[in-house]
Amino acid sequence: MNSPKRPMTPQQAANRAAALCARSEQSLGDIREKLLKWGLSSADATRVVNDLTAQGFLDEQRFAHAFVKDRFAFNGWGRIKIAHQLRLKGIPDDVIDSSMTAIDDEQYRERLTELLRAKWRTVKQREPRAAWAAMMRFAASRGFETGIAAECVRQVTKIDAEED
Repeated sequence: MNSPKRPMTPQQAANRAAALCARSEQSLGDIREKLLKWGLSSADATRVVNDLTAQGFLDEQRFAHAFVKDRFAFNGWGRIKIAHQLRLKGIPDDVIDSSMTAIDDEQYRERLTELLRAKWRTVKQREPRAAWAAMMRFAASRGFETGIAAECVRQVTKIDAEED
């Protein structure tokens, strides 16, 4: 039979959290949540998080920077969605703002245009107004700003019209 799991000691949890942080960047909030889930008291979890921060395993700025780069490059998310997700992880706005500088404006537009070109193939047979709305909803769902999205949608639909 399965015996109930014993809660971890603070030292065991600290070692496990340090190993987790060594593999990939983690947010303070995520690690604290894991520590509590592993059975640590709130005071012990706070102590472990503070120790990990002092040892350099946890760094909000470093985490936010890596999160921004990864979500933009691999998930194709825009600034709005990335910032929202960072806020949900408890990252302060000043850290979010400074991390957003990792996204180059030119690359940002190119990435959105690339995503919109792929989407355009699936909606271009619709009525023009419906196609435009679908493209804008798609850009918004990915977290791109309305102004930039409108410019890129115009560019993608114009290029396609010229190719026909």
